[in-house]
Amino acid sequence: MRAPASAKINLALVVGPLRPGGKHELLTVYQRVGLADRIDLEPAAQLRVEGFEGDTLVRDALERLAARAATGRSWRVRIEKRIPVAAGLGGGSSDAATALRLANETLDEPLSREHLHDLAAELGADVPFFLADGPCLGSGDGTTLRPLELPQDYWVALVLPNDARKTSTASVYAAFDERDGDAGWVERRDAVLDALQRVRRPRDLAALPPNDLASSPVADELRAAGAFRADVSGAGPAVYGLFHQRQSARAARRALGRLGQVWITAPAWYG
Repeated sequence: MRAPASAKINLALVVGPLRPGGKHELLTVYQRVGLADRIDLEPAAQLRVEGFEGDTLVRDALERLAARAATGRSWRVRIEKRIPVAAGLGGGSSDAATALRLANETLDEPLSREHLHDLAAELGADVPFFLADGPCLGSGDGTTLRPLELPQDYWVALVLPNDARKTSTASVYAAFDERDGDAGWVERRDAVLDALQRVRRPRDLAALPPNDLASSPVADELRAAGAFRADVSGAGPAVYGLFHQRQSARAARRALGRLGQVWITAPAWYG
């Protein structure tokens, strides 16, 4: 069995106070994009994950699935990485969700969609989104999902800056807490909800508030190159720019190639 494991961008990310259990309240707009890893999976005598030595999440996901389903089944998985690691694009979460979905389909009694969502939520806040189709509004700790109807007819330039320091997500949230970043949380949350109600065309996405966790001068460069919206994805360091035309996105790639790796992609509905 084979499937793409797509990256995501956060078209909005506002963060609030700590929730019981130590996670932050947040509201985010998840959008899948076409840049994708590839997952190959087949039943096997014992669990093996190949192709990406840094993986722990896929293995954890499949161990939990086998335990939850009370089956002795195991799988061999090969991960072909294309999404940059620890960049804020959700590659590890997408790999885990894709492997979960494929492995679940091999079971004699597959877990229900609800139970698979709950298992995914144990792995990380982004993982359940990659089991859904289309853009979603994530709330609570990010795992409560509501489908969104958003325009999909635009192009995306993803930039991973050369000088980016891939700090841990935990340290990014710690810095957020140190600067009292949750002040004004309710107003920023409401601003996202209000802006979403007015989205009809791609350009309307520009009204969404900026990322609470991180900013980058690369976003300014993308806007100067013609992006109608640009921001950091997740905890970074990857930055995205949204363009109306493919040729504009390609021109931005040529102009910004000096800053780091650049990919041109587009919104993806599933996969």
